Amino acid sequence: MTQALAYALGILVLVIGIGISVALHELGHMIPAKRFGVKVPEYFIGFGPRVWSTRRGETEYGVKWIWLGGYVKLVGMIPPARSGRPDKPGSQIAEARAEALAEIGPGEEHRAFYLLSVPRKLLVMAGGILTNLVLGVLLLAVAFCGIGIPGGTTTLKSVSTCLTSDVDSDTACTDADPAAPGAAAGLRAGDEIRSWDGARTSSWKDVQAAIAASGTRSVPVVVERDGAEVTLTVTAAELQRKVLDLQGNPVLDSDGSPTTTSRPYVGISPVYGAVPLPIGELPSTIGQAVTGTVEVIATLPVGLYHAVAAGLGHEERSAGVIGLVGVGRIAGEVSSAGTGTSAVSVPLELRVAQMLMLLGSLNLALFAFNLIPLLPLDGGHVAGALWEGARRRWALAHGRPDPGPVDTARMLPVGQVVFGILIVMTVILVWVDLVAPIAG
Repeated sequence: MTQALAYALGILVLVIGIGISVALHELGHMIPAKRFGVKVPEYFIGFGPRVWSTRRGETEYGVKWIWLGGYVKLVGMIPPARSGRPDKPGSQIAEARAEALAEIGPGEEHRAFYLLSVPRKLLVMAGGILTNLVLGVLLLAVAFCGIGIPGGTTTLKSVSTCLTSDVDSDTACTDADPAAPGAAAGLRAGDEIRSWDGARTSSWKDVQAAIAASGTRSVPVVVERDGAEVTLTVTAAELQRKVLDLQGNPVLDSDGSPTTTSRPYVGISPVYGAVPLPIGELPSTIGQAVTGTVEVIATLPVGLYHAVAAGLGHEERSAGVIGLVGVGRIAGEVSSAGTGTSAVSVPLELRVAQMLMLLGSLNLALFAFNLIPLLPLDGGHVAGALWEGARRRWALAHGRPDPGPVDTARMLPVGQVVFGILIVMTVILVWVDLVAPIAG
C-alpha cells in the first residue's frame, strides 16, 4: 500500500468512526425517548440534503450530506405558551412554537416531550452525552490495555557482542574487548524474554527492573525462541553508565561532562512496539484523559485565541484546540506511519491503537463539549430540565402551583447566537489547521 493511499484510508476510517460515534450519540437520545412514549419522527446522521433514508414504523432513518453531527426529532420539544404570557404575533418564538406544536397529531398530545417528568427529560437529553463518555472510555481501554501504548517490548531487537570502553556509544568491537554478558549467555535477537531470575516479564520496564534487582549474580533467564522455551544463565557486568533525563538526553555535571552511575549491564535492546497497559493503571489513565479534555473545553476561548495567534504567525502552534482538518491530518499520519520509503516505521498494532485513541479522544471531546449548558447543545437542554425541577420543588415547598415545563422557546435567540459562534469557530479552526498545522 502506498503512503498516499494509507493516508487517505486513515481519513476514511476517521470519518466512519465519527459517523458511528454520532449515530450512537443520537441513539442515546432516541432509545429512552421512545421508551418513555415520545414520538420520534426522524433519526438522521448529518445535515442538509438527504443521501439515503428509510422508514421503520413512525420513524424515518437516514443519512444526510454534511457530516458535522446528527439529530433525532422529538415531537413537542417546545411547550405551549403559558397563559398570561402570549408570544408576540409573527415573532421568531411564536413561529417556532407553532411549528413544534403542529407536529403533534390528533390523539398524540400525551406523546409530547415537554410532558415528560424531569428525571425522564434528563435521561433523554443526557443519554447522548453519556453514550459518548462510555464509548470514549471503551475505545481508550481497548487501545491501552487490549493493544498497548508505544514502548519497548520483551522481544530483543539486538544483542551487543562485546564490552567496549563506552557501551553507550557505537564504538566498534576489537579483539581485546570481552564478550558482552547477553551474548556470552547465548541471548539472540528475536528472543522473547519470559522471565528474569524468576520474575515474569511483560514489558521492557519489567526486564530493566529485573536486571537492576539481580545485580551481577548469575541468574536464570527464560526466553521463547522458535516456539519453545529456552533457559539461559546470565551474569550482568557492573559498568559506569550515562544518566539520562526523561527526554533521553545525558545529564551533565557542573563541568559539562556526562553524569554516570554504576549499574548492571547485559547488552540487550528491545523491539519497539505495543506494550499493554496494566489494568490497575487504567482508571488513573482514563481519569487523566477525561480531566484533560474537560479542561480544554473549559478554557476553549483561551485555546482559540492561541490558535488564531498561531495562524497569524505570532506564536508557535501547540496541541490543544484542533479543528476537523487537523484531526483528519493526524488520522492520515497515523495510518501512513508504517508505509512508504520515507515514513517512520510504526508497527501495525500501534497504528490501530493510536487510531482508537484518536476516536476515543474525539468521543471524550463530544462528551465534554456537550456539557456546556447552552442551547442548542445537549447541556442546554439538561440545564433547562434541572431548572424546571428546581422551580417545581421550590413551588411545592412554598405551597405554590406547579409552574409547568420550562419554556425553551424563550432561549431560541440565544441558541441561534451559540450556533453562529460554533460555525465561526469551525471556520477559524479550519483556517488555522491549514496555515499553522500542529507539528507531527
